[in-house]
Amino acid sequence: MLAILCCVVISSIVSNAESDEYLIVGVPTDRCPMFYFDEDAGIITGIGADLMTAAAKEAGYIAVFRVLEEKNLKDALDNPGYDVIMPFGSAITSSSGNPSVVSDNLIQTPFTLVTVNQSNLPDMHELRVGMLSSLGGAAETVRQLYPGIEISLYDSMPECVEALRAGKVDALLHNSYVWSYVLQKPTYDDLKVQPAAMFTMDFRAGALDTDKGQEIIERLNTGIDTLSDTQKQAVVLDHTSRKLYKYDLEDYIHEYGLIILVGILILAIFNIIVIMKQKALHAKHEETVKQLVDRDPLTGVLSMNGFRKRVVELLTQHPDIPYMISYNNIRDFKYINDNLGKEAGDELLKFWASKSLEVMSDEEAIGRIEGDHFVVLRSIGGSEKMDADEAQVFDLVRNYFIDRGKEVRVQMCSGVYVVMPEDYKNPDVDHMLDCARVAEKKVRDTVKDGYQFYNPSQWEKGKWISDVVGHLRVAIRESELQVWYQPQVDFETGEVTGAEALCRWNHTKLGWIPPSEFIPALEDAGSIYELDCYVWERVCQDLRRWNEQGIHRSVSVNVSRCDIHDNKDIVAYFCDLLRKYELTADQLKIEITETAYVQDSEILINITKGLRKFGFQVEMDDFGSGYSSLNMLKEVPVDRIKMDLRFLTGDGCGEKGRIIIECMIYMAKRLGIKLIAEGVETIEQAQMLKELGCTEMQGYYFYKALPVEEFEKI
Repeated sequence: MLAILCCVVISSIVSNAESDEYLIVGVPTDRCPMFYFDEDAGIITGIGADLMTAAAKEAGYIAVFRVLEEKNLKDALDNPGYDVIMPFGSAITSSSGNPSVVSDNLIQTPFTLVTVNQSNLPDMHELRVGMLSSLGGAAETVRQLYPGIEISLYDSMPECVEALRAGKVDALLHNSYVWSYVLQKPTYDDLKVQPAAMFTMDFRAGALDTDKGQEIIERLNTGIDTLSDTQKQAVVLDHTSRKLYKYDLEDYIHEYGLIILVGILILAIFNIIVIMKQKALHAKHEETVKQLVDRDPLTGVLSMNGFRKRVVELLTQHPDIPYMISYNNIRDFKYINDNLGKEAGDELLKFWASKSLEVMSDEEAIGRIEGDHFVVLRSIGGSEKMDADEAQVFDLVRNYFIDRGKEVRVQMCSGVYVVMPEDYKNPDVDHMLDCARVAEKKVRDTVKDGYQFYNPSQWEKGKWISDVVGHLRVAIRESELQVWYQPQVDFETGEVTGAEALCRWNHTKLGWIPPSEFIPALEDAGSIYELDCYVWERVCQDLRRWNEQGIHRSVSVNVSRCDIHDNKDIVAYFCDLLRKYELTADQLKIEITETAYVQDSEILINITKGLRKFGFQVEMDDFGSGYSSLNMLKEVPVDRIKMDLRFLTGDGCGEKGRIIIECMIYMAKRLGIKLIAEGVETIEQAQMLKELGCTEMQGYYFYKALPVEEFEKI
């Protein structure tokens, strides 16, 4: 019946959006509140479903959920009826022996051990654990984390509980969010959560490691990157705060059987007992859910959700206490996990939390957002208190491994925001943390540790960059970004010999944004490759249109060091563009900046050779504007040098500038390299270049960058 209902939902979705791309996601529905079937709405929902729906939407998909028919993820991977499967902790091998590929982490899910009234457990490496068969992928991850652990798999939760009560296993292991639902069952009131044994696992989507699977996962990763911690916390809170559990007949008999036997004679007493037990049970369940949502399972400090609520509470109750909020993390925490082990990293985090709690009062709060990121609300006590915190907390954390005989010093970066008077009236915790994060990033960027106080100008700049970077895809989709062309001219003949493709942005809210502003912002955010791909594609579209009109043109496009970093096979990418738009290699000239060759010389030299092998002309852009060695010209096989005349516009001797240019032109000719001068702004500069032997030029004296319609007219 459940599968039929899911098919009805899918049919309804398909009929409403036939033109969109669908992603079939196979999920279990026995893991409330991670995945479950909402009978009222007729859909599969849950924390995992909502996060995947949001990520898929950002990646250009409509997620359609289908109930897993197989007993475990290994079997499900071999079913071609699913595009991706959830949930994975890490990549596994399918039942038929095929490898899988998994997405980035959607959310860190806390896993918890449950026992029968037992608190003293063996070490994790010696533990006998029961898990659901459908958690086979997670079981493999646990075995990797704890070699020696004995895991038994059961088909259902009742079978797991029966094995636990019979002593066949020491404990049961499952997602804490699922336990918050399962343990509401009255017949499981003898089961107890063991918080000391908690740890977290990743929550990912997976597919077979095929070209299609890799493409889907790569697209999903772009959507996952857009999900904020606030979104994730909101989804978790939404599903864990609902009253999802419904009693069955067994529950009622277990809970009220004794009272039913008493019968009508004590009906009044029975009613009172029922009401009181229901209230107590409801309060107990709410407290359990609150603990799971508001507390970090690893360290015991507040979660992001709990920290946010506690800060609002403290600022409201104590408007007379001066507070500050700090955002703290460990530099290169991944190095610690990779080299010392995840257990060592977890122990470090628990040590940090415990030392922080020792020095904090009830009017202060500490929370762990995720990973090694801690946030603290601390009353201001002057430099003496900060010095004490350094000695009693931060220095101890820095020397944690050194004190244990390992030559690893922990570096910590902290950003501090002083709570302002207006923050007490209407506390916006996320805004205050964003400010502290800006200051923390400044410390991290200095390659040092320590702390830095927030600077409001940093916040405004960061907000502007966020607005620009976050709007990039919309700008591409809505054609706010335009490719303009700056003509390149032979000064002797007056002929337009080519053009350089440049980008202009007419933002819907900010208006025209200069390239000198939006390009560095996109480079810092790691999004410049997406913009450059758009420019290259548009240039190729224009070149094909001109070819169809019988006009053979060539255009120079810019390739940055960031593009090479994001696409190691950039040569194949440009070859694919030529095939797609039926162009010849001489129509697309590749400009690479001089400084890029200096910073990544070996990689860039190999790419240059690869481009030239396929017939592309490669130009060294901005030659003369940087401080690179002339030795690069000996090693780099370029076809043309773009000589930058901007260094002539500053103060200095004009005759010396002429001598420098004359030498550059002479050197290029002796090396057999073509030459074009850019930044030509006056007739005097143009005539001087001609006299010295350089006739190809580009600059404002001839033309500024032009929209494509105006460029076509000349």
